[in-house]
Amino acid sequence: MTVTPAMIHARSLVKQYDGFRALDGVGFDLEDHGIFGVIGHNGAGKTTLLKIMAGLLAPDSGTLHVDGIDVLADPAALKARLGYLPEESRLYDTMTVEDYLSFFGEIYGLDRATIGMRRDRLLASLALEPEGKKIGELSKGMRRKVAIARSLIHDPSVLVYDEPTSGLDPMTSRYIAEYLRSLRDRQHKTVILSAHNLYQVEEICDRVMILRRGKTAAFGSMAELREVFGSIRYQVHFAIDDPGRLAGVLDCTPDHGLYVTLVHEIDALNEVSACIAGAGGTVRRIESQYPSLEEMLVKIGK
Repeated sequence: MTVTPAMIHARSLVKQYDGFRALDGVGFDLEDHGIFGVIGHNGAGKTTLLKIMAGLLAPDSGTLHVDGIDVLADPAALKARLGYLPEESRLYDTMTVEDYLSFFGEIYGLDRATIGMRRDRLLASLALEPEGKKIGELSKGMRRKVAIARSLIHDPSVLVYDEPTSGLDPMTSRYIAEYLRSLRDRQHKTVILSAHNLYQVEEICDRVMILRRGKTAAFGSMAELREVFGSIRYQVHFAIDDPGRLAGVLDCTPDHGLYVTLVHEIDALNEVSACIAGAGGTVRRIESQYPSLEEMLVKIGK
């Protein structure tokens, strides 16, 4: 079968465990580098899909091409171009960070000079200063950074990351999210990730797939998903001495010394503003609000 070149081309992926379909006909295309998020409730099939994309699991049926490689026909070729980060990073605690990265560089057949250059560059870019410490002596955040460095030591074009910021403190989580952005923007890598931090997915992902019971429930950019799940809304924040004058006219709730009401259409904004002014109130600000990924998941259901 002739396949049109694409960064990732998946068709009708099916994976069963004892008769249970963890994946049930999943397919999609990613035409260029970027960050691709896979989300869904527990048991939706996220980890199964990521393991198939990493060449760790073979689907029962379907096709998958990653960076021009037929994953089912040549999984070894995929591993040379792909970096994988499992949800739980199993590191060699008795090794130093430097030796650990050098060890994996040797596994990928890199020469010493290349290993040293890439190792030092990765340590600097990830703000890692191990100073000869053994991995077992590092904090959880530093260990996660080491695992990310390991996944990048052979300079892969595609990265598959399962919950890259899970369990990390907010500052480290934010740092890693920004680092993934830099891998996309500066090095033109493709990152496929799953995450329970839906706000972070909204912030950094170019495309998002929502899985439900092994099937694709939705797929697209955040703008495209918002069109599917509901258009923009507006929060009107206003001050008023006697909110009772709006009883039966507007639904509003207190909000940090002001009151707020939700408007679903821009044409209604003038009417709401006039209503507030007529009751003796003053509009302080209007905020645009889109449906969040969390709201989309709730709509889709389990």
